[in-house]
Amino acid sequence: MTATTPAELRARVHALPPLRDADARAIEGFIDAWWAESGAARQTLDSYRRDLQGFARWRDRGDITGADRAGLFDYLAWRSREGWSPRSNARLLSALRAFYGWRLRQGLRADDPTALLEPPRLPRLLPRALSEREVERLLEAPAVEAAEGLRDRTMLELMYACGLRVSELVELPANGVNLRQGVLRITGKGGRDRLVPLGEEARDWLERYLARARPALAGGRPVPGDARGEAPLFIDARRRALSRQAFWSTVKRHAAAADIDPGKVSPHGLRHSFATHLLNHGADLRSLQMLLGHSSLSTTQIYTLVAREQLKQLHARHHPRA
Repeated sequence: MTATTPAELRARVHALPPLRDADARAIEGFIDAWWAESGAARQTLDSYRRDLQGFARWRDRGDITGADRAGLFDYLAWRSREGWSPRSNARLLSALRAFYGWRLRQGLRADDPTALLEPPRLPRLLPRALSEREVERLLEAPAVEAAEGLRDRTMLELMYACGLRVSELVELPANGVNLRQGVLRITGKGGRDRLVPLGEEARDWLERYLARARPALAGGRPVPGDARGEAPLFIDARRRALSRQAFWSTVKRHAAAADIDPGKVSPHGLRHSFATHLLNHGADLRSLQMLLGHSSLSTTQIYTLVAREQLKQLHARHHPRA
């Protein structure tokens, strides 16, 4: 049986009935309240909105606010049959729990229909990290003589040197850079700020980008700010911040030019490589947790498994009795 592609899953969602007005109001009311209550990141809120809208459109009787446990179970079972992954269904269940838990606390429901629903078992997926040599080849792939190439090289250098998430990199404002102190001010998940040190190599490329590439891409004009008045650090030829999708396409293009296995390249590949290589060179978990901006040390500990797996592979290749 072949796996269901994302395009096929999107087509099945589009085939569902349109969203009812009552459901749309209930979902948006929850999203606004959840943002104020939890400070969740925009990507999390967008994911919750999509998941709740999908459930509301699937229901052919009654609105989403009146769903019971059997209805939720039926929807999860339908998604599993249609090909949604356990990880996707686990995220959906998180959205449903947040939605109905909030309605229960607000006195809008007398019960929580998600109370006894078990999340699907998730395989423990280790991040795919590039080797140090592969990282070097990827960093050297952009043609830095052109403004776009210099920008791409600088973005790759920063992502690897600082362990940034893709969203943190593309949303980094120009005023988040302090070259004199050699740090970046990063706003991570949940709106939490952290300071990340810049290495000499990354700082050198950033200085080159600010002196040459950014003015060229902006055409000598000021870069417009966002709703908070903050201008993006990394821009395209239209003076706009790069999207995550645009940067991902850029990474894939440069990885292909560097002859790197496509299966090892992901939007967070350089972040994973940053963490793994630091551990391989003796960094401690607490320091790595602060650099990555993880709220829990257990999230950081997965990188110890990556490093251990690499050591096992090294032993298997080179030890005479492996």
